[in-house]
Amino acid sequence: MRIISICSLLMLVGCTSTQLAQTFVEDNWRYATDPHGSQVILEEPLVQDNRVKIGFDRVPRVDKANNSWVELIYDIPAGNLSGVSSIELTYQSDRPLVIKLSQKDYGGEGDKSYAHYQVVLPIAVTQTSAHIDITSFTRPDWTPDWSLDKGVVKSSVSALYFAPNLTDKAGGKAHMSIYKLALH
Repeated sequence: MRIISICSLLMLVGCTSTQLAQTFVEDNWRYATDPHGSQVILEEPLVQDNRVKIGFDRVPRVDKANNSWVELIYDIPAGNLSGVSSIELTYQSDRPLVIKLSQKDYGGEGDKSYAHYQVVLPIAVTQTSAHIDITSFTRPDWTPDWSLDKGVVKSSVSALYFAPNLTDKAGGKAHMSIYKLALH
């Protein structure tokens, strides 16, 4: 009996591996919003077989001490980014898309500045792919002076946060979908 490799089988049926859709694991995805009135907009389940889709309605910042926020969260199955040098993403978003590296040094377990390393991707009205090197992430312009910059510590990054780039002053609505996410 002859054994046919998966690649050979795919070629026989006229499909390449790049045409196969990614399957998303529901347990790796969640969302969060502030307690000040921002809301999630879900018209169907968050995680489907071939994509993650969500909308947000962010309220404007309440006051100096109470900011609003919305986030789609991907909990990294390995628990950290050790050994990862880049992120491959296919997305669609009606607002620029901010990807944050949730690193404990800057979050609730750290200095509580929440000034995580981030990168901003442009609006994508159709499915758009991006390959992002971890070294291209930077801390936000609003990072407080008192927040000690420890750099990206991959072993301390437990999740990726995806947030529409909505301003504190205006808030607003946004919709996004993730069609592919791979950590390399």
